[in-house]
Amino acid sequence: MFAYLVRRLFLMLVTLFGISVVIFFLLRIVPGNIVDILFAAAGYVDPADKANLEKELGIDQPLVVQYLHWIGGFLRGDFGYSYVSEKPALQEILPRIPITARLAGLALLFSASIGIPLGVISAVKQGTRLDYTLRVVSLSGLSLPSFWLGLLILTASVAMFGQIPIFNPNPATWLEAFATYAVPAAAVGFRSAALTMRITRSSMLEVLRQDYIRTARAKGASDAAVNYRHALKNAILPVITVIGIEAAFLIGGLIVTETVFNIPGVARFLVEAIRWRDYPIVQNLVMLIAVVVVSANFIVDMLYAVFDPRIRYTD
Repeated sequence: MFAYLVRRLFLMLVTLFGISVVIFFLLRIVPGNIVDILFAAAGYVDPADKANLEKELGIDQPLVVQYLHWIGGFLRGDFGYSYVSEKPALQEILPRIPITARLAGLALLFSASIGIPLGVISAVKQGTRLDYTLRVVSLSGLSLPSFWLGLLILTASVAMFGQIPIFNPNPATWLEAFATYAVPAAAVGFRSAALTMRITRSSMLEVLRQDYIRTARAKGASDAAVNYRHALKNAILPVITVIGIEAAFLIGGLIVTETVFNIPGVARFLVEAIRWRDYPIVQNLVMLIAVVVVSANFIVDMLYAVFDPRIRYTD
């Protein structure tokens, strides 16, 4: 087990190193930089002023030197300064992390709490009207883009209540906080819930045909015990995998959702930083997201052994 953990941690470090290289050099091969954007906005270009600004920002140095300077600062917790606001990048990023974390956490909770029970019900009621209805709902969830669903929610809110949901960054109570995040979380988590439901249904149908399920029924076990203690416990591994992958894909949905609902989170801030070629913000945000995604996949692998005693990670 120890040797496996060491290997996995080493692979995580190699993966993150590769991601850091790709992030850094992709940003540099994109035409234009922050200096070009600033001078274009000003309407004139003075070569001497431009060279001085590039030197001040450090983007006149060789790419390898720039990369080493950035990655060294990242490992020390020094994210540099934003090119746009001239404030420490960490000071710009930290206040936005809790907002996106709450939104993503609630979306994942919505996905699992809705998708898994409905998937079990759809499998148990296979071939019934309820099964067909749930399958149509899941297909709809997979087909509807999150931005369109968000706009539909906003339109319905205006038609029914005469106003759009207003984001409150400082809710007074947990109930107010839930009301603030629930609607955008549902918009971004609906697709994940639909996918989780379909995977749960497929996995449950396979398990329900196994001999030990028939044996449990023959011994007089109740339907709830058969479906949840015996069947779901053995069908949960593919669902865990999907939830782990969806945690990564949530970032893409959050970019659109935070923009549609005017939420000042990390994902929306990342889009603005990319538009301004704000290298310190973009590089550090994407690296933080990569760390979260890689760590989530590592946790999913560890959860396999927890949910299925037959799995053992040996040396």
